[in-house]
Amino acid sequence: MKSELKDKVVIVTGASEGIGRALCLVLAEHGTKIVLAARNEERLIELQKEVEAKGSQSLVVVTDVTDEQACKRLVEKTVAEFGQLDMLVNNAGQTMWTTMEEMTDTSIFERLMRLNFFGTLYCTFHAVSHLKQTQGRIVMVSSVAGITGIPSRTAYCASKYAVTGFSESLRIELKQSGVSITIVAPEFVLSEMHRRALDHRGKPLGESPLQEDRIMTADECAGLIVDAAIKRRRLLLTGLRSKIGRFLKLFAPELMDRMAAKVIQDKK
Repeated sequence: MKSELKDKVVIVTGASEGIGRALCLVLAEHGTKIVLAARNEERLIELQKEVEAKGSQSLVVVTDVTDEQACKRLVEKTVAEFGQLDMLVNNAGQTMWTTMEEMTDTSIFERLMRLNFFGTLYCTFHAVSHLKQTQGRIVMVSSVAGITGIPSRTAYCASKYAVTGFSESLRIELKQSGVSITIVAPEFVLSEMHRRALDHRGKPLGESPLQEDRIMTADECAGLIVDAAIKRRRLLLTGLRSKIGRFLKLFAPELMDRMAAKVIQDKK
């Protein structure tokens, strides 16, 4: 059966590793034309070979999404190469693992907000006019941390709450244009992001603090995201725990707080 995404042009930010890389490989199986965006050119070129081995066209655009002009160039190069843009996947991001009291300064908040929120904003801002022409899709890879508070994630939660609020508002603004917005709120996913999580000094941890054999793989998560994008779903919660958590946040917030604290304590 022909996929609805066949020959559609898709930008994926944060494509060099983790969920982004897995997304590109899943999209390649649908016959999409994929624009691979991230800072690491070497990894992008390696991924491009894998994508094209699956029969999909691709374009590598080295992009730092914290730079608005780089985001503008990403969209411009996409349209110049393929003539259109059908889907934007805002996936680039970074996390942290430290309480606010342990931090030595507030720079972690600014760094994560610039990458997770402003990077999403910049790409979306410059892509919207092209997505209107194709009645396209925007996929916002947020987090369960963008729905409920999680201890040791204050800066990360702040940035992901911003993504969620921005997405909900923009969805209403774009309602008549035919452009859909899918917010993705994964739980913990096996990826390099946890090793790069910032500690109290703003330095990468270097090793994952999670019990990685107990969490969802990037491939599993990517499959769910692509399916949700095809169906133009409003929100994707990738696990039962996050679905329960969303309910409890509304009707039993104190219980939700205790659950969130326990999850971090257990690191799973």
